[in-house]
Amino acid sequence: MIRRPVLPVLAAALAAILASAACSSGVAKGKDQPAAAAAIAVSPAAAIEQPIARFIRATGTLMAEEQAEVAAEIAGRVVSAPVERGTAVTEGAELVRLSPTETDAQLKEAEANAAQLEARLGLDAGGRFDVNAVPEVQNAKASYDLAQSEFTRIKSLLDQRVVSQSEYDQRRTQAEAARQQYEAAKNGAAQQFQMLQAARARVALARKAFADTVVRAPFNGVVAQRLVAAGDYVTKGMKVAVVVRVNPLRVQLTVPEQFVSAVTVGAPVAFEVDAYSGRRFDGTVKYVSPSLQADQRALTVEAVVPNPNGVLKPGLFATARIEQPSKTPGVLVPTLAVQTSAGTSRVYVVAGDHVEERIVTTGDTLGDQIEITKGLKAGEKVATKNVAQLVDGSKIS
Repeated sequence: MIRRPVLPVLAAALAAILASAACSSGVAKGKDQPAAAAAIAVSPAAAIEQPIARFIRATGTLMAEEQAEVAAEIAGRVVSAPVERGTAVTEGAELVRLSPTETDAQLKEAEANAAQLEARLGLDAGGRFDVNAVPEVQNAKASYDLAQSEFTRIKSLLDQRVVSQSEYDQRRTQAEAARQQYEAAKNGAAQQFQMLQAARARVALARKAFADTVVRAPFNGVVAQRLVAAGDYVTKGMKVAVVVRVNPLRVQLTVPEQFVSAVTVGAPVAFEVDAYSGRRFDGTVKYVSPSLQADQRALTVEAVVPNPNGVLKPGLFATARIEQPSKTPGVLVPTLAVQTSAGTSRVYVVAGDHVEERIVTTGDTLGDQIEITKGLKAGEKVATKNVAQLVDGSKIS
């Protein structure tokens, strides 16, 4: 019986198994190794530099163009109040009516007194005053003319020594008395005319008082408040209603101190209100405050805003942009090129066959382009397609 060594045989078998496993492992590794990443299409676009219209951002509140606290000009009892809060009114529309009984009687009395004086003076309601046309003056003048004629005749007879000196003196005295009566009549007529003027003034006051029994709207607008009702007694100067003008409106804006020099009268203003999200309204700067608010270090600006349909209401909060008078250069890229995440904006600059990530600061948006204020130069090309798939160093086509 021949004995063969066991250890060499076992060693040879183990070596064969290890070699087979190593070969198998090498094949598996070669099969699982990933291929090179595919290039990403990016459609590069060059950053361009061009003048940009700058805007000042401000916030503010819409206000009525005018607001009037309408008061009664005479005392009286309210007999009707035909308007309510929110009623649209035109200039001169009736807001409140007071009882006209007393003022009507006063007007008739004043008109009667004036008519009496006009009749005494021989005047029509609108006639021009002529003192010699007054009947009393005409009578006095006729008497004076007659006495003067008699005196002239007696004087000629005296020269012929036909009448006595005493008769001459008597006629002269009569002529002088007639003249004085004539002058007195003219003075009396002038005084009566002044009395007529005063009577006409009282008529005008009485007519105004009668007209004031109707309290009217001072301008086109909307009734914001009606403060009295039928049956109330109002005194002179008592507020009865509040009327506001809502077309146009004013938007009062607060502009930061650093933009004071850039705000001018006539500058266009565009703003939005929360009540009409996404809708833009336009106005024009009409007033720029001569001084800043000390507590806020800000400038107050007012712009006039057309409101023909009444959709805007006083009190609405507005976010506005005021266009600056001059344009300054800026670097623009398509908005598709900018990716913003967690408040950080970035673009991918094309550098040969790959891209480089660039952190940028953005400015104004102009249509489909956005301004880059920091991080990019004019002429550099940025990716505008598949931007979300890019990372720093991505291969591109």
